[in-house]
Amino acid sequence: MGTLTGRTALVTGGSRGIGRGIAERLGRDGALVAVHYGSDETAAKETVAAIEAAGGSAFAIGQELGVPGDSEALWAAFDRHAEGLDILVNNAGIAAPVPFGEVDEAVYDRVFAVNTKAPFFVTQAGLRRLRDGGRVINISTGLSRAALMPEHMAYAMSKGALDLFTSYLSKVLGARGITVNTVAPGIVDTDINAGWLRESDEAWAGAEAYSVLGRVGTPSDIADVVAFLASDAARAVTGHWIDATNGSLP
Repeated sequence: MGTLTGRTALVTGGSRGIGRGIAERLGRDGALVAVHYGSDETAAKETVAAIEAAGGSAFAIGQELGVPGDSEALWAAFDRHAEGLDILVNNAGIAAPVPFGEVDEAVYDRVFAVNTKAPFFVTQAGLRRLRDGGRVINISTGLSRAALMPEHMAYAMSKGALDLFTSYLSKVLGARGITVNTVAPGIVDTDINAGWLRESDEAWAGAEAYSVLGRVGTPSDIADVVAFLASDAARAVTGHWIDATNGSLP
């Protein structure tokens, strides 16, 4: 039996990249995994199939985030497949690599709607489903602690707000034995980053240079940390911001 057998998890943005890595790892550890997707149903179904092929259980639910009524619709879809929740991973997010002088209100509002507002209200609406002793794990970024890439200012600000959400929510939910933590990736080799990360050997080497370990992160790097936080072994860990950047912070 896996460390999470008998538990149910929801991973927002679980169909691709870091989210898929997390969903597949939680599935291998025995959890029933709700794989949320915003628009790519095919990718979500592929992730579900991969979890099932490895002996796990999963289902896909689709709902665009950052729009009115998103949290209610997401949980309504979840409720059609499962009763109760043990692990909520707020992973869905969007980047906005735009120079400061070119960020308009539409870009700013969209980034905050998806990266900050959606996790707040998805979590709020999920509390009546989240069982005592459960886990809330928020996926942030190392850029919320170090201004390494100024063109990601709006994105980093939105994730900085998510970091504070973790701190405050851990105080709110502590009496129920629910832990709340943040995992902060650095540069991760995903399809979303492939456009610039794999465009040349120089780009890859530049990404490696941010890390004191001399490596670019993988989705499994983040999934392993999430799996620990989701397990009983992390029962005493709450309110923390965990650096999973491969030592990229100054």
